[in-house]
Amino acid sequence: MPDPLLQEAVEIAGDRWVLLTLGALTDGPRRFGDLVTDLGGIAPNILIDRLRRMERQGLLAATLYSQRPRRFVYDLTESGRELAALLPSLVAWAARRSGAATPPPPDELQWL
Repeated sequence: MPDPLLQEAVEIAGDRWVLLTLGALTDGPRRFGDLVTDLGGIAPNILIDRLRRMERQGLLAATLYSQRPRRFVYDLTESGRELAALLPSLVAWAARRSGAATPPPPDELQWL
């Protein structure tokens, strides 16, 4: 039986769009349209679903900036920043696995 904490971590972060969204938000708050553009290839309905799920899980906060139509700006919470801090390790692992010479330092990573 899998470790319950590992299972919980996979349920939260085991989706590629969640990880890519975390990466997109590491540079600061983003609007929905910016995320659609930055993530390239994600259907708007999928992004809406992931953003809502990430908000429920406490990874990001959605702040209303327009009532009509309702529009939000999204930013990482402390929990989201903690999880996003693991992304450079994943990138380094992927670089080693793919045979890349040397992964870039974390402050030079481009997420999208």
